[in-house]
Amino acid sequence: MQWTIVAVYVFLLVVPAMLPLPDRTASIFNNLTVFAQFAFWGIWWPFVLVSMPLLGRAWCGWFCPEGMLSEWASGHGRGRAIPKWMRWGGWPFVAFSLTTIYGQLVSVYQYPWAVLAVLGGSTVAAIMVGWLYGRNKRVWCKYLCPVNGVFNLLAKLAPWHYKVDEDAWRHPERRTETINCAPLVPLRHMTGASDCHMCGRCSDYRGAIQLTPRSPEAEIVHTASGDGWQTALIVFGLMGLAVGAFLWSASPWFVTVKQVAATWLVEHDTYWPLAQNAPWFLLTHYPDVNDSFSWLDGGVILLFIFGAAACVGGPIYLGLWCADRILPLPHQPGVKKVTGAWVPGGSAGLHKMALGLIPAAGIGVFLGLSATTVTLLQHEGVPLFWVPWLRFSLLALAMCWSLRLVWRLTGERAGRMGQRITALGFVALGTLPFCLAWVLFFAVW
Repeated sequence: MQWTIVAVYVFLLVVPAMLPLPDRTASIFNNLTVFAQFAFWGIWWPFVLVSMPLLGRAWCGWFCPEGMLSEWASGHGRGRAIPKWMRWGGWPFVAFSLTTIYGQLVSVYQYPWAVLAVLGGSTVAAIMVGWLYGRNKRVWCKYLCPVNGVFNLLAKLAPWHYKVDEDAWRHPERRTETINCAPLVPLRHMTGASDCHMCGRCSDYRGAIQLTPRSPEAEIVHTASGDGWQTALIVFGLMGLAVGAFLWSASPWFVTVKQVAATWLVEHDTYWPLAQNAPWFLLTHYPDVNDSFSWLDGGVILLFIFGAAACVGGPIYLGLWCADRILPLPHQPGVKKVTGAWVPGGSAGLHKMALGLIPAAGIGVFLGLSATTVTLLQHEGVPLFWVPWLRFSLLALAMCWSLRLVWRLTGERAGRMGQRITALGFVALGTLPFCLAWVLFFAVW
């Protein structure tokens, strides 16, 4: 099954890049390039994200072509030890950010060569990492995959996971052969669904591991602790940088900034930033269809994306920080007790509270990706009068769920009712620019 998926993936990745660009009359049903565009960005990516809080990381374990190819290459490669630099905790945030930004610069949602560069480049890197490091492992998936961090966060909401019974592990009913956990999860100490690829290889191992239902809120409230890089990915990645990546092409602010900058350049006799001579793998360059970015376009896109990360992510982080300062902390490493009150000795409380925003962060990325789905369906003449109501309903439900999670997390801090309400208010205020951005995108612009 996995080799079949790999074959379909490679076909849709490579063949459209060899074909002429589609004209305005091209359809999903009569043009392979448009069909591949719909398959990748209209169905695959949006609904892979949806699968994470529903099924855990089953996509990773059963269907992902990159994971399968990386593990296959690892089984035939050099088997080197994983280097220390690869274990750096910031790679999920950095890889997601760089891939998102680069995809916008080369118009990955529109052109097959851009898809080949982004997805194909990632696949080649996955194979190379698999061939160099580990033995029958998914080292790429564990450390360097651009969406590993996103999947890790969303899988915390899955309604089941492989639960480990420590007593049964220590006293197994039967001895079994050692199993290979390709994503490098420490099975005996596995407590959540974040890193597990749901492949089922460890099911019933030593009579101690069973697929078990749970509350979708259990891992965030009781198990996960969060860290600085996960907070950065939630606040400045999914809720900040990604918003800028989705919104810039529809924003009149982008046009205004570009016009002002172009006028200033002309007045100062500086013309090279206005040239549209960048290669397609750096900036969008398709003169045959009258679509090419100038160096100025690329610069303003970067400015808009980073500006969104600051203007949307900044208030969210500030709201979390204020909430963290108000609430007491339970006794744990990094927390000191002073005059009878708990005060932070670090940012553990903030990072824990940031996990409550995962539903809102996830729905934002889904809404942004599904905008391509809606555009392609509109081109096919599908009636979509119901889409605005669905969009805002999903956003509202996700925000309510996030605020509920934050409320429960404030309860774990044993604060007084007034402290909890104030903390929740700070977090809610911080998310207002995030909500406003989607209102502008879907209802104003």
